[in-house]
Amino acid sequence: MVLRSTFQFPWLFFAIAFGWTWVFWVPVALSENGVIEIPYGVAWLIADGKPAAWGPLIAAVYIAFCKGVMRDLLNSMIRVKFSLRWYLAALLLIPAIVGGAQMIAQFLGAELPVSEALQNPLTLPIAFVWIFFLGGPLQEEAGWRGTSTPMLQTKLGALGASLATGLMWGLWHLPLFYMQREEIYYNQPLWGLIGSTMLLSVLFTWVYSNTGRSLFAAMLMHTTWNWSNFVFPALQSDTGGAAFFVLLIGAVMIIVLRFGPNELSKQRR
Repeated sequence: MVLRSTFQFPWLFFAIAFGWTWVFWVPVALSENGVIEIPYGVAWLIADGKPAAWGPLIAAVYIAFCKGVMRDLLNSMIRVKFSLRWYLAALLLIPAIVGGAQMIAQFLGAELPVSEALQNPLTLPIAFVWIFFLGGPLQEEAGWRGTSTPMLQTKLGALGASLATGLMWGLWHLPLFYMQREEIYYNQPLWGLIGSTMLLSVLFTWVYSNTGRSLFAAMLMHTTWNWSNFVFPALQSDTGGAAFFVLLIGAVMIIVLRFGPNELSKQRR
């Protein structure tokens, strides 16, 4: 009975996901800020060698195993059969938002660097595949959308669960803000990343819920988020960042009004 009640809330999931990831990231952050010393090779292995990023998936697998729903989790991760319109939504919405933010920023006179990705188009599909498997989606979505959001949704509804999961998703990245990173996310204020993850979480849940809870669909959309920032340098200017948030908030509002905050879906669970 105690085990059953524990799984009504995602605290165990968060403890495992954060614990696994931060045990790698925190020592590197402390080392780079002169608190402790770690040999460079070890620091590279645990920070850039990517073991830390698997925390959410490890936590999701553990909870699914304990609950006896491992097959459901795996089936969700390979559920590729859903309608074309949801493939289009998963693949095109976020690139349209980020690309639109760049166009607005350029129209308003913001100085943005030239996109090296667009100058080398052969890198675009390669980057997409690399991001899907090693850049976050595979490592994270079984946790954030496949575990945290469904558990929170019973109490908070789909919108509340998405925002709460997005908050924890953003905080999970906290140690990276104390490391030297090239990614634009970690060279901006923390609130920018957390605001992005909370709003993006709504979009990911929307696609996840309307594809029969396909984690594959959520992973595709997550991939387009990282890939879009590789292609479009919109967030490298304050104007582009502001335009991005305006467009993203607009998309979330339309979805919530159209599909309802309780389910974010027209499908019955």
